[in-house]
Amino acid sequence: MSEHDSFMKKAIQLSIEKMKAGEGGPFGAIIVQDGKIIGQGWNKVTSKNDPTAHAEVEAIRDACQNLKTFELKNAVLYTSCEPCPMCLSAIYWARLSKYYFGNNRTDAAAISFDDAFIYDEIPMAVEARKIPGTQLLSAEAHKAFELWQQTSEKVPY
Repeated sequence: MSEHDSFMKKAIQLSIEKMKAGEGGPFGAIIVQDGKIIGQGWNKVTSKNDPTAHAEVEAIRDACQNLKTFELKNAVLYTSCEPCPMCLSAIYWARLSKYYFGNNRTDAAAISFDDAFIYDEIPMAVEARKIPGTQLLSAEAHKAFELWQQTSEKVPY
């Protein structure tokens, strides 16, 4: 068995354990750096009443807290299911180097987790989405960006 298979098995095992414990849906994730697990997470949407508490996001939060950083360069995520759009975005924001997944979005849709719907919404114009968006007070909001540009104490991310 390869190292990748071993880490994926741990993510899958975590998904099953925590689902059986009633902590959320059937999703688990671990983050590995230099051959060591640095973070883990499982779906806690229903146990935390937090729609953002997906396994991948929880694993990223755990790894960042453990390493005291907001970037996880040279780290790899193993997750029991293909990341939803939110989790995929978090993977990019955390600067992970790669991710592996077990089930895919079609498998998730077959058990009523329809992430494909959100993937379809993203390329649409904001006003055409099921939850439409409208831009307000752009000039006023831009002041914060101008201040950010001018500050010398900012930490780029």
